Amino acid sequence: MKKYRIPLIIGSALFIITLIWAFAGETEQEKEITTKAFVDDFEDLVVSTGELMAKNSEEISVPVSMQRHGIYRVQISNIVPEGTYVDSGDYVAALDKTDISSKINDVLVELDKAQSLYTQTQLDTSLTLREKRNEIDKLQFEIKQKKIELEQSKYEPPATIQKITLDEERLEQNLEQTRENYIINKKQGVAKMAEAGAELQKARNQLQKLQELEEEFRITAPKQGMVVYYREWSGEKRKAGSTVQPWDPAVATLPDLSEMLSKTYINEVEIRKIKVGQEVTLGLDAFPDATLTGKVTQVANVGETRKGAETKVFEVEIKVNESDSTYRPGMTTSNTILTNKIESVLQIPLEAVYAQDGVSYVYLKGTTGTSKQEVKLGSANAEYVIVESGLSENDEVYLSEPEGAREKEVEKLVGSR
Repeated sequence: MKKYRIPLIIGSALFIITLIWAFAGETEQEKEITTKAFVDDFEDLVVSTGELMAKNSEEISVPVSMQRHGIYRVQISNIVPEGTYVDSGDYVAALDKTDISSKINDVLVELDKAQSLYTQTQLDTSLTLREKRNEIDKLQFEIKQKKIELEQSKYEPPATIQKITLDEERLEQNLEQTRENYIINKKQGVAKMAEAGAELQKARNQLQKLQELEEEFRITAPKQGMVVYYREWSGEKRKAGSTVQPWDPAVATLPDLSEMLSKTYINEVEIRKIKVGQEVTLGLDAFPDATLTGKVTQVANVGETRKGAETKVFEVEIKVNESDSTYRPGMTTSNTILTNKIESVLQIPLEAVYAQDGVSYVYLKGTTGTSKQEVKLGSANAEYVIVESGLSENDEVYLSEPEGAREKEVEKLVGSR
C-alpha cells in the first residue's frame, strides 16, 4: 500500500510546483507590461460633468410690488412638482400669506379709525354750522323786534328812541359778524371733511392694493410650458419652504427646449485651455447611448468657490447642437472639450514616463536589454503625451519599472546636459 502512495505524493508535489511556477511566471510577466510608441492625431481633452439647461426661459416670479408694501421676503408654501406641464394661467405655486394677512389686518384697523374720524368730522361740522345758522336766525328775529319797537317808540323820549336805535345797530353788527363766522366755519368744515375723506380713501386704496397683492400670492403660469425649479446662485433649487426676495423674485422657469446648453465648471488649473468656439462632445447620464455635439459659447472671467469644490472653478457654457423633446433641463451631462489637436505625432502612455532630477525618461526595451532613455516631451492629455525626441515609432517601452533597471544611468539625448 505504501508503494502506491509514494508515486501519488510525488505527482501531487510536482503539480503544486508547476502551479507555483505558472503563477510566478504570470506575475513576473505582469510586472513587465510593455507598449509601443505610435503615431496618431493627438487630442488634448478636458473632461467635466455639467447640467443641461435651456438657453432661453421665462421666469415665474413672485409679485415685485411686495416691496412697496413693506414685504421684503416671503416663503414658498406650495409648488407643483418639477417637470409639470402647465398652460397659461394654470396654478404653479402659492406663497405664505402670514405677513400680508397681518398687514391687511393692520390696514383694516386703520380703515375703521379713518371711517370713524370721517363720521365724527361730518357730525361736528354739521352741528357747528347748525348752531351758527340758529344764531343768525335768532339775531334776525331780534332785529325785527327792535325795528317794531323803534316804530312804536316815536312818541317816546329821545333818549329811549336813541337807546332802541343803538340796540338795533348792535344787533346788525352781531348779525354781520355771525354771518362771516358761519362762512369761515363752513370752509373749515369743508377742509376737515376733505382731510378726513382723504385719509379714509387712502386706507381704502391701501386695503384694495393689499387684497389684490394677496390674490397674486397664488402664482400662475404666464404661458404654456414645463415647470423647472429656479436655481439660486448657491446651486440650490427653490422649492416649498424656500425664501424669495423681491430683488431676486423667480420661483420657477418655463424653459424653451428648442435650444439647450450644458453648464459646467472647470477648475482653475485647466481653465486656461478653454476658449470660446472649441468643439465639445457631450453625453447624457439619462441616455447612455446618446452622443451630442456642441461648442463652447461662454467662459467666465472670474472664478468662484462652489459647494463641495476644494479649488476655485470657472463657469463654462456649451451650446448643444442637437435638440430633442426627451431632453430635460437638469439632466447630468458629460462634457469632453477638445482644447488642442495636433496631427500625426509620436505618442506614448503617461504611465511609461518617469522623471529624475528634472529629466524625463522611459524604460526602453531593446534587443540587447533594457535601457533608461531620456525623452523630450510635448503636450499631454489625461492618457498620452507627445514625444518630441528620444523615441521612434514602434519603439517598445515599459509601463512599469522593470526589475533591476532602476540603478541604470539615463542615456541622454544629443545636446542634453
